Amino acid sequence: MSREKERIQPAAAIPERPSGTPETSSYRLNINLPNGLTLFRIFLVPFLVVVLLTKFEGREIVGLAIFLLATATDFFDGYLARRRGEITTFGTLLDPIADKLLISAAFISLVEVGLAPAWMVVVVVGREFAVTGLRSVASGQGIVIAASPWGKAKMASQITAISLLILSERFSWLVLPGKIALWVVVAVAIVSGAQYFRIFLRTIVSGAPANPE
Repeated sequence: MSREKERIQPAAAIPERPSGTPETSSYRLNINLPNGLTLFRIFLVPFLVVVLLTKFEGREIVGLAIFLLATATDFFDGYLARRRGEITTFGTLLDPIADKLLISAAFISLVEVGLAPAWMVVVVVGREFAVTGLRSVASGQGIVIAASPWGKAKMASQITAISLLILSERFSWLVLPGKIALWVVVAVAIVSGAQYFRIFLRTIVSGAPANPE
């Protein structure tokens, strides 16, 4: 009986191969360190929302700490992926999703507590969805629209604005800098979004190269 179990167990432990998958291909999900950091950033999002929307002493400091920790993972996951040669399709697809979840959750929470105007947040979040949609449509036609050079400026302005707005609830003198930073975020969102639309139309209609200038 024991020998019979030994013969059965190895066969039962082998996962079923998805239909259409070559026998020599690997279809198991590989969670390396950079991908783990990206997943950790997504994991921090609900904690950030709960802290920002719950009234307790020092929530601004705790909320800012969670937000900055999450943004730090955005830097290190890309750095480690390039340094360790662990750039994967999974990580490439998940990283921008994690960024959008973090930024959108933070801005929407700030609207809820009255620290950011709703219409400005709608512009910023709407831009993210619109650009993602454009790139998906272009990708469906075999066209890759590269990331815009405005991307780093956009992310830096968003991190600055969110940080200042979070702290402005405790330090009133940061209200004006926070609002100015938010206007910068909106301006960058509109300019970079318009650039993506221009590249999309030029690429789809005339077949020009899809490289942002």
